[in-house]
Amino acid sequence: MIHGNFVHLRVHSPYSLAEGAIRMREIVDLCIKQRMPAVAITDTCNLFGALEFSEIVRKAGIQPIIGCQICLKNSVSAISSIPTNKDINKLVLLVQNEAGYKNLSKLVTDSYLSSESSENLAISLDELEKHNDGLIALSGGSEGPIGSLLIKKKFDESSNLTKSLLDIFKNRFYMELLRHGIASQRDTEEAFIDLAYKNNIPLVATNEVFFPDETMFEAHDALMCISDQRYVDEQDRKKVTLEHRFKSVQEMNEVFSDIPEAIDNTILIAQRCSFFPTPKKPMLPSFQTQSKSSEDDELRFTAREGLKERLKEPFYKERVVQGKESINQYSERLEHELKIIINMGFSGYFLIVADFIKWAKKAQIPVGPGRGSGAGSLVAWALTITDLDPLRFGLLFERFLNPERVSMPDFDIDFCQERRDEVIQYVQNKYGSDRVAQIITFGTLQARAALRDVGRVLQIPYGKVDRICKLVPFDPARPITLVDAQKKIDEIKRAISEDSLVEKMFNIASKLEGLYRHASTHAAGIVIGDRPLHELVPLYRDPRSDIPATQFSMKHSEAMGLVKFDFLGLKTLTVIRRALELIKANGKDIDILSIPLDDKKTFKMLAEAKTIGVFQLESTGMRDVLAGV
Repeated sequence: MIHGNFVHLRVHSPYSLAEGAIRMREIVDLCIKQRMPAVAITDTCNLFGALEFSEIVRKAGIQPIIGCQICLKNSVSAISSIPTNKDINKLVLLVQNEAGYKNLSKLVTDSYLSSESSENLAISLDELEKHNDGLIALSGGSEGPIGSLLIKKKFDESSNLTKSLLDIFKNRFYMELLRHGIASQRDTEEAFIDLAYKNNIPLVATNEVFFPDETMFEAHDALMCISDQRYVDEQDRKKVTLEHRFKSVQEMNEVFSDIPEAIDNTILIAQRCSFFPTPKKPMLPSFQTQSKSSEDDELRFTAREGLKERLKEPFYKERVVQGKESINQYSERLEHELKIIINMGFSGYFLIVADFIKWAKKAQIPVGPGRGSGAGSLVAWALTITDLDPLRFGLLFERFLNPERVSMPDFDIDFCQERRDEVIQYVQNKYGSDRVAQIITFGTLQARAALRDVGRVLQIPYGKVDRICKLVPFDPARPITLVDAQKKIDEIKRAISEDSLVEKMFNIASKLEGLYRHASTHAAGIVIGDRPLHELVPLYRDPRSDIPATQFSMKHSEAMGLVKFDFLGLKTLTVIRRALELIKANGKDIDILSIPLDDKKTFKMLAEAKTIGVFQLESTGMRDVLAGV
């Protein structure tokens, strides 16, 4: 198939949070329709969607180009007049090869980890000089650092900065031209072209894309208002034009008909970019054994010795004497599990988990007895990962690990809420702070929230918006979309037909529903890598946490080979610890793991559904089940 002679090199996906409004699938469909052989994703100051984009685009037979729109900041050793991050200073970096991906990941990671606020993310010329290999740079147009100097008529300084960027990127630097009908672009274009020809820098035509087509323009405008806490009717606010859409090859050729080389260079740049992230097999840090033995041998030895210690407990001595259990049953089950664990290559995982749990217990940090399918492992019990004997309770190991269904083991590990961070700090100290991170999550505009946000920026009275929102069913298990709600709920149909403003609110909210609004971190997930994490995934810092997080979601972090460990901070364990301390202060010492499991008063309380404050039994649904048993 003959492809077009232009590709988009500056596209903002929904991962340009509350800014990009063109979904991944829409990018693919538009590229296919326009016969574009490649397309770049260049989200603002992040690489959140790099792997997801790569996977979706390449499966459609289109070449993904990974990039990022960064902000350039002042550098002592560079040009003193480069504007600060709050001014206009955008550069676009595109990945050529694996070295370029690692460098871009490093640059974006450092911009987050070295900045106190996600509002002031910026990269210096010094950093670009150190980490530019394998990266192509586009100058940023009138909103770039060169453009901002040209607007201020600082021609000598703009020339100096051009030469500085050219010295850094050499033949990987392109002078970027954009034509969105904006005055600053028209006013600087001639100067850009002069700088390009004087310094032998190739020109490239781009169109900064925020939304797919004209029908999304109004909704995208509302999205920017939601992000900036402004109203649509306000004039002195950030706006884009109708031209910031995913233009066709024909449209771009017409816009730049006087500079065809700028169009052709988009294809040349695409041909120079040959790397994008792809899924990898799980990678764990090697576990350093004290005896210098292999992980497999260490697991066998530790599990066997641990089982011996477990079976020395009075409870087991009594049951063996009574003939209720045989030592052989435990030994056979242990060897069976060890064989599967070792054959599947998970010895290191068990040793790592056992190590930080043993440390926590030694530090008097309350640890949950175990829950989920991991409680079915006798090896986990022998290693003190769990405190539940799977043979005693008839639990199956194959629910946790099954050689016929290869997947990473996943222990749900609960720690005292107040001291969870101490365990994470121990893991950081042991494996390196640059190899341990939390996992990012993304909040989306859900149906009701989208309506409320759109209603606010349209300045619809709160009471009216609230009444309309409550007509949309709230069912997290089976969420209904706004499009379906308009079709199925008569009261909503009536409200839309009677009020054009309500109709407008629904139309806009329906288009924005599901787009990403903000980033946060996973409640429990921690990843531990075998190398500095930025070599695999870029890192992000949640302003509310001191621990960095991956820029990829849990699904895509795991796809990049990172293994997730659950460190859940559980308030119940904190309450139990405090209760035990109070009891001990009154002269009694209780071992919480030795309390009887057939206590009549406890079962009476459960039967009466008096379980407020009891972990996993306090919800309305669980109390209804208990009352009905």
